[in-house]
Amino acid sequence: MANEKTLIEEIEVKDLEDGSVLRVRAEACSELGNNSKPGIQVHFLGYIVNFEPNIAERWNYQAKKAGGGPLLLDNSWTAHTDQFIKVYFVPGAPPKARVEVKSRTTDSPVVKEWPLPFSF
Repeated sequence: MANEKTLIEEIEVKDLEDGSVLRVRAEACSELGNNSKPGIQVHFLGYIVNFEPNIAERWNYQAKKAGGGPLLLDNSWTAHTDQFIKVYFVPGAPPKARVEVKSRTTDSPVVKEWPLPFSF
């Protein structure tokens, strides 16, 4: 069976200073990771973050070890304090993928969360 991708949501945040757009695309996938289980892919700026059961289990452990809150992933684009795309793993039942997108001309970040199709 081939991996089937379905668009969940696409976020576009414009930066009025230079006319650029920060774009994030979330897709549900029927097969991700070594075990070919359902998950979510988050695409932005040429990066792809896979939320699949194997790595999410490790993120869940790291989040609990750090106090139990959302875990900011290293794959995030945080080159600037006023313009960023932050990707989080949010532990819970069900766990969630969270994205925060901010441009230089928005007052506050656009925050979106999607429940993951698995639990621990």
